[in-house]
Amino acid sequence: MKKTAIFFALAAVIGAAGAASAADKVSLPKGYEKWQKSKPRVETDKKSLFYGIHYIYVDKKAMKTYKSGGVYPEGSRFVAVNYTIKDEGGKPVQGKKNMIVLMKKDNKQKETGGWQFAGFSPDGKLSGLDPAKDCFGCHLRDAKDTDYVISKYADFK
Repeated sequence: MKKTAIFFALAAVIGAAGAASAADKVSLPKGYEKWQKSKPRVETDKKSLFYGIHYIYVDKKAMKTYKSGGVYPEGSRFVAVNYTIKDEGGKPVQGKKNMIVLMKKDNKQKETGGWQFAGFSPDGKLSGLDPAKDCFGCHLRDAKDTDYVISKYADFK
């Protein structure tokens, strides 16, 4: 009995370490700035995680579904880049880059609806966002019917 308990405890530690090292391997896709880019979206609610001005970049694999709707193919990627808001004459204008978020279709990510989420600092280092708490909660609430993608192709027009 004691050996079984030790085995399960050890398995849990190894599993957690494996999950952490997998998360550490997440990186921003090279060249995402060349993907199709949305118009700027301005979020003035200071309580919002996305308070500021942000752009959505969509890769070629995701774009077909993004335009027509449906379930995204494995590997589809979105990158959101968020900037602070500066006030110039009472008008919100883009300030400094303050956050980058990756959303990648990965059906192994059961806890987050088949998507991998990762947050990055402006210099591309992992920021420690909790994918389930900080990301997927809103995607589940706001985009269950669109394969958890909140933004719309209309944001590009």
